[in-house]
Amino acid sequence: MDRTRPTTEMPLTSQDKATDQIGSGEHKVPVSSLMPEDDNSEEDLYRGEDEIQEERNAKDSFFPGSQAVLSSKDQYSVEDPVELLTYSQREWRGNTAKSVLIRKGYEKISSEFDQLRRVRGDNYCALRATLFQLLSQSNQLPAWIADHDISLWPKELTSERDLVDQWTFPFENRSSARGALEQLGHYLKLLKKRWQEAVEARAPRGREALCKVVFQGGEEEYGLLEALKFLMLWTAVELHRASERGDGVPEFCWLLFARDSSRCPRTLLTNHLRHVGFSGGLEQVEMFLLGYSLQQTIQVYRLYKADTEEFITYYPDDHKSDWPHLCLLTEDDRHYNVPVPRTQKVVPKLNSSGKPSWRLPSGSTPMHGHPSKTGQALK
Repeated sequence: MDRTRPTTEMPLTSQDKATDQIGSGEHKVPVSSLMPEDDNSEEDLYRGEDEIQEERNAKDSFFPGSQAVLSSKDQYSVEDPVELLTYSQREWRGNTAKSVLIRKGYEKISSEFDQLRRVRGDNYCALRATLFQLLSQSNQLPAWIADHDISLWPKELTSERDLVDQWTFPFENRSSARGALEQLGHYLKLLKKRWQEAVEARAPRGREALCKVVFQGGEEEYGLLEALKFLMLWTAVELHRASERGDGVPEFCWLLFARDSSRCPRTLLTNHLRHVGFSGGLEQVEMFLLGYSLQQTIQVYRLYKADTEEFITYYPDDHKSDWPHLCLLTEDDRHYNVPVPRTQKVVPKLNSSGKPSWRLPSGSTPMHGHPSKTGQALK
């Protein structure tokens, strides 16, 4: 499937970046809404990469991640569902303007969703919530992963090979026999395997069992989240090269590569992706890149924008009709939880003994792939 589409040329002046919009029609997303909503958002966007790198390194050294990630007392990083409106009333008591607005947002989605899963609130939460929805809702593997051996992609990404060689994982005791390339290849292969198991499970009970295996806050979970980050880098390389050739690219690329700190995939990795999970989460424009990398439309209910046209935002917004939707919700564009849709009670099939016969994850699903044509072009 073609990941690009024809677009018209857009100048990249600072004034245009502040006023232009990403998207089309009633779902346009003002560029300003993609920036973190704090006092330093504009400053962060236009600071030099050396300054940003220095600050990020300081944060990473203060929040090493390796021990904090795996020492959590909570067994599961995505909790069991709780009643949506009960959660809203409990967490947003009072009559402040923000509390009233957030409760209104929950009420607006309560006709479609009646429960919510809380996601562990570290800097991986956007990736974690997306991966959870991917494994709990997917009905088929996209062609880009079904037809390719994605475990080979780290070795094929020659343009950023030196940086990929230094990829940092959020857990200690990484096997000395495996370098970063081998580790990434292993987790990309595991991602494909788990995704295939989710598709084959079909029944909700089987997918629930699979997610219980994955989301335990252990090495597998964080390895899969790092694999998602690598796919974002891989896609950024594809899009950047397409842009340099003059090919059409999605509109979010203009903002992604207009930032002084991510003019190219190398600086995107150095100044942004490598810090996700350690000292910061995904920014709004990077949510577009995540959705595009997976070829999934991430549909986010932004509760603090309940009174605006930006209440529902799509990442990306140009494949809403042909890519599967993964629904998330956020109260602040920083932390993401998982809404649970209203559904009829699932009646399990019974075996000959009269007991439910759920199909559980196999743990040994064979994976077959072929080298990526795109990856070959990167050599």
